[in-house]
This record gives sequence, C-alpha cells and structure tokens, in this order.
Amino acid sequence: MASGKDDEYRTGSNRLKPTSGLKKSDPTSRAILLSKRANAFLIERARVMQKDGRLLFLTQRGEEIEQFFNIPYKNTAFLLLGLGTSITESAVRLLAESGVMVGFVGTGGSPLLSAVDPVFMTPQSEYRPTEYMQDWMRMWLEEPRRLAMGRQFMAVRSKWVQTAWKKNPVLSSLSASIDDADTQKFELAVQRAQTTDEMLSAEAVWSRMLYARLRSAFEANGFKRESGKRGKGSPEERINSFLDHGNYIAYGYAAVAIYALGISFALPVLHGKTRRGALVFDVADLFKDAIVMPLAFEMGSGNATDQEFRNELIDQCLQAEVIDTLIENIKSCIIENIHKNQIVTEK
Repeated sequence: MASGKDDEYRTGSNRLKPTSGLKKSDPTSRAILLSKRANAFLIERARVMQKDGRLLFLTQRGEEIEQFFNIPYKNTAFLLLGLGTSITESAVRLLAESGVMVGFVGTGGSPLLSAVDPVFMTPQSEYRPTEYMQDWMRMWLEEPRRLAMGRQFMAVRSKWVQTAWKKNPVLSSLSASIDDADTQKFELAVQRAQTTDEMLSAEAVWSRMLYARLRSAFEANGFKRESGKRGKGSPEERINSFLDHGNYIAYGYAAVAIYALGISFALPVLHGKTRRGALVFDVADLFKDAIVMPLAFEMGSGNATDQEFRNELIDQCLQAEVIDTLIENIKSCIIENIHKNQIVTEK
C-alpha cells in the first residue's frame, strides 16, 4: 500500500478494514490455490504480526491511536514489505504455511533491497511438484535446448503483447498498434539467433519498438527509459517510476508461478546467468510488455498516484489470470521442449 495519510488500504478492488468485530479465522479452512489468489500487497510503515491465528499489521505513523488491519493471507499471492516495515517470526511462519511469497522493497515497490532468490523469500513448509524441476534441469544443462526454450519464451511474449494491445481500449483509441512487419522481423531474428546474446539483442530491438509506439501514442516525446528514477514532476518521470513499480509487482506474479511448479529461480533461460534468481525476470518478461508497459504510460501521462497505479495493475493482472496463464505457458514450453524433442530424437 502506498504511504500517506489514508486510513483505508487497498489492493486490487479489495479494501482492508480494521479488525474490530472480525471473527478469528478458521485454521481448518481450505486454502485457495496459488493460481487463483486475488491479493497482492505492498505494506509500508507498519508492523506485520500474527495474533490468534490471524495475520495483522499495525500502522506505525506516530499517530495517537494506531490501528490493526487484517491481511487475508489465504487469498494472497505475495507480500511486499516497504519503507518502515517490520515483520515477526510468527507472521513469517504463518505466511510460509500458506505459500505466500515475501519480499523487501524500497518506497513505491522498488528497488529490491533484500530477499532470497533474489526477488522473494520462498516458503519452505510444504511440498512442491518435482517433475517440472527435473525436466527443467534436463533442458537447462543442454545449450541447444536452453536456446530453444528462449525462443519459446519470446514467442509467448510476442503473442501475449499483440493480443493484449488489440484488446486494450485505451491503446485502440490512440491507434497504438504493432505492425506485422515489426513482428515478423522480431520472430525471424529470434529464430536465427545462435547465442543468448543474439537473442537478447533481438529482444532489445523489440522493446525499443514498443516504447516508440507508446511514446508516440501518449505524446510522451521526452520519454527515455531510465530505471531507478525517483522524480514525479513530469509525465516522463512518472512513466519511468511506474515502470519500475510495475516491474516488481510483475516479479511477484512470476515468482508465484515458478514456485507453484517447483522450479528453482536460479535456472534462467536468458537473463542473469551469473545472478541467482534470474528466472523470475525471464518469466515476468512474458507479460510486462502486454500489461505493465501500456498501463505505466497511460497512468503516468495523467496524474495518478503510486497507489492508484498499483491498484489498477493488480486488477488487470487478476482479470487476465496472469498466474494461471504463466503456469500454463511454462508447462507447455516444458512439454514441447523436453518431451516432443525426446520423441523425435528417439525415432
């Protein structure tokens, strides 16, 4: 949640209310599947704790009367802890038992300050499937198969962004579209790439094209992508800030999808071969162009706040069933890369 003086805290379309009058949660109630969970939270200036089987946070803003708020952890995918926030060991245990990811970030959701793998602390208190990790490892150890997986990821990314942009009413009203020629050029460059660096070069050209389309559509002529910018004075500065903010929320969704399949974050396809946790970046890239990027331009061109941007982004990710789609895309890529290739090889 954004910092400020608001007494209501929001995520997506949900509001968090003070806990007075709430009944103690039933510990035997069935947890919602990771892929179906609706909530993602950023909490700032608060103390997160466990009390009577509930997960609560206490506001810490120096007010005369501080309030407790209930976090519906069984319907939460991930939790970001921001500026001025602490968490108790018992709260972490409760989150782990429910499979909730936890990460520590700076003001407004970025930059990442401290976490394991290196985006989120993954729960260790429940079993995960093993077959996807085993197949992923077989693929990852062979350079040709790893490159093939990279091509599959790029194909998913290209299809997702084209479909999402066509369905986006704001982009349609501004005639922001992706030319068939640019798509064909990108797909051809990806297919011809013989190394990871060549594939990343094709990705860079694709990203510059998308930024150019959005810069033109929203008349953000002075925009230049600069991560880590803190300014909010101009539309271009707000766009950069929202892109950073949205990226870390995207990392949260990616982390949940990978964790649900039991795959290690440390086995990336394209990014960060020497950086632990880079698979999260690869998976987040599958939908960042489709959802995060256009929303950052749309709301950055206006006068939206961090909280308004975050609420809308979480709503759009929920409507697009991002976690479900990521899980299915990763599983499809594994099946095609491992099992189909294996059948061809054996013949």
